[in-house]
Amino acid sequence: MSNRYLQSLRALRRYCEKEEFKGWDPYDGLNSKLFRAIPLAKRSALCRLIVIQGFKRCPVNLRRLALVPKQHNAKGIGLFLQGYCNLWRAVDADPSLAADLGDKSSIESRIHSLAALLLSLRSSGDYHGACWGYNFDWQCRREFLFPANTPTVVATTFCATALMEAYEVTRRREYLDAALSSAEFVMRDLHRADCQSGFLFSYSPLPGNDTVFNASLLGSKLLACCYHYTGNEEYLRAARSSVEACCAAQRSDGSWYYGTQPVQSWIDSFHTGYNLDALAVYRDMTGDHDFDDNLRRGFEFYVGHFFLPDGTPRYYHDRTYPIDIHCPGQLLVTLARLGRYSDYADLARRVLDWTIANMQAPEGYFYYQIKPWISSRISYMRWSNAFMFYSLSFLVPFS
Repeated sequence: MSNRYLQSLRALRRYCEKEEFKGWDPYDGLNSKLFRAIPLAKRSALCRLIVIQGFKRCPVNLRRLALVPKQHNAKGIGLFLQGYCNLWRAVDADPSLAADLGDKSSIESRIHSLAALLLSLRSSGDYHGACWGYNFDWQCRREFLFPANTPTVVATTFCATALMEAYEVTRRREYLDAALSSAEFVMRDLHRADCQSGFLFSYSPLPGNDTVFNASLLGSKLLACCYHYTGNEEYLRAARSSVEACCAAQRSDGSWYYGTQPVQSWIDSFHTGYNLDALAVYRDMTGDHDFDDNLRRGFEFYVGHFFLPDGTPRYYHDRTYPIDIHCPGQLLVTLARLGRYSDYADLARRVLDWTIANMQAPEGYFYYQIKPWISSRISYMRWSNAFMFYSLSFLVPFS
């Protein structure tokens, strides 16, 4: 890991710790105290959608003016927790890294504080296990409203797997117990939609959101991790059924559409990376190699379509903009998860060099999106900074 990359990671870490891991989010417009003071607007799905998309798309940050508070986001805290666990492992393997990353005891102290915070952010309600959502109301098109803290399989998987890593570092049983209980959330609270030869897990317990491949595969990833600890065959069977459905839906060129609906027929970079990550973890946690060819073809499509020769990351397989910070960030995670970093180190360096040069602010935080004309250089804690901290932490062992 070059000194430039360590400097980037240190600057980002200083910024996030100074902010106490709180911040704004691309989708937090409905947390505006001004918007909440208008009763008619709050009751209108169209108004809610306009507010969210207006804040998300505006290159100027209006959140201070609109009284949107900086808050903790559970998925963001899960990403930070995983990142610090990765740093602990790196220092444990190579004590010389302590000069740049801190000693194991200081990192472990941070792990405990983040794990405790994450446990406090669990969604409350009549759910069958630990689960997590987002700290804002979210209007998904006009038909779905996800109230704040509605648990999702995406947030829950990132949070629960981070707690498993925290357990491996600290041996604190309460972290593992909470993480393992999340399997029951996936098994009993999520809907299942028949698809191909298996089924898709729903995005949340709410009806009508069971068409997204990466969400279902993340559910499989979590169940596979829980199976690794418990040996529960029900978890394995459900995880495999979801994997079968998603792999049967893989296109002949190795790619996946985002979802099963016509309006979801796009192919993008980081959700493809999520799919590969989930398949790799499923394989490693279960020993099931039946989907290795799907993983191989998906990876070949991923590295062959989403990065330009100069390191510019692309959002879609057939066009570049907007360049979202998740696109370069997911590359490092995917290479590490699949054990392919040494084979693609040059690609990783080109992409990371481009990202630091074009998407990291002097203060250390990372920008949200680069566009051809007016880009969004807003600092978002979950979407940009937590994700890049998580991403860069996977690079440290290759120093």
